[in-house]
Amino acid sequence: MTENEFAIQIRDAGGTLYIVGGWVRDKLMGKDPHDKDYVVVGLSKENFAICFPDAKLIGNAFPVFLVKIDGISCEVAFARKERKVGTGYTGFEIVAHEDITIEDDLYRRDTTVNSIAMEVLTGNIIDLYGGRRDIEDKILRPISKHFSEDPVRALRVARQATQLGFEVSEELIDAMMGCREELMGEPSERIFGELKKALESSKPSVFFQVLSKSELLETLFPEIYALIGKTQPVDFHPEGDAYNHTMLVADKVAASTDNVVAVFAGLVHDIGKGVTTKEMLPHHYDHEKKGLDVLKSWNKRAKFPNQWIRAGSLVIEEHMRAPLMQKPGKITELILHLHKMSSYLPPEDFCHIIRADHGQLPKYLERYTELRDVLLSIDGNMAPEGVRGKALGDWLWQKRVRACAQWLKD
Repeated sequence: MTENEFAIQIRDAGGTLYIVGGWVRDKLMGKDPHDKDYVVVGLSKENFAICFPDAKLIGNAFPVFLVKIDGISCEVAFARKERKVGTGYTGFEIVAHEDITIEDDLYRRDTTVNSIAMEVLTGNIIDLYGGRRDIEDKILRPISKHFSEDPVRALRVARQATQLGFEVSEELIDAMMGCREELMGEPSERIFGELKKALESSKPSVFFQVLSKSELLETLFPEIYALIGKTQPVDFHPEGDAYNHTMLVADKVAASTDNVVAVFAGLVHDIGKGVTTKEMLPHHYDHEKKGLDVLKSWNKRAKFPNQWIRAGSLVIEEHMRAPLMQKPGKITELILHLHKMSSYLPPEDFCHIIRADHGQLPKYLERYTELRDVLLSIDGNMAPEGVRGKALGDWLWQKRVRACAQWLKD
């Protein structure tokens, strides 16, 4: 069934099909939009189920059907109203029936640029709140005072500002501030979801800057907030404190790779500086060791994927040592470790982080692939006859270290 056929069947049954939200926004921005969100108006879910018997009902709080349109399984929701009756994202009384209009549905959304609908059959645009004007002005504004009722909207705004490159209006900043108390009780997976999307953007620093301006950074990401004001030696860090440096590194890594794991590792590389005492500043002795403890503590709350934690821990441990390594044994150990972790933190991404942090790479990282191939060319099958067990491991290690030492001399 094509989209047009689907819309015609809905019309013939007495309803109207709309596309709403981000797809319409991106279309108006001249982008190639993805992931259509469909809304049906003027039709009950019972009549919809009769018209489309193959559709699968998946919504719990409100009716949402899965329908195959143009060969793709799409979510089709029904226009709805919401009333705040509790806390958090579950604290809503939701009404969805055939008498609710598209205007009613758009009013409950977050920002003006996301509250635009397009009627499928006619292409008519419904823009009640100046969304197209705000797209042209590249600014995010709230629809109404109800913005703060779903606290995670504040996170979504910060993420949208990051992805779209839009400014956030002062009115919206004020509305975001109103989300602080309820955000403290939000499930970690909702916060992680928005963080992940922000780190996948080309300039993730915007996400944290918007949260800082709305006084939510300390609430949501205290480990990042703690970097603010942690001064550093100016000769090495003319960009400012540990927070500014971290934002700079995160942006540089994001510009170098599409791997969100690497961007996260860049974000946390100096996280140990957040616990440096005032008396020690501007120096941050042992911040690598402290950083591992901070990341571990953060993970208890955030429940990051294991690959994120392993990559972050490696970068925290090695980001200061790696540029200065000269001993063949240490270099061999790191090269083999990077090779082992390459499925989720490719060595080139590790190098992106080190370069973003220090400005340049040592020879052995610049030519990582060459040295790795030298080391891996030596395997246990080359050992003298009779060498087994621990002796075999020792032989292999010594051979690789000597090969590394020779490579460094050449």
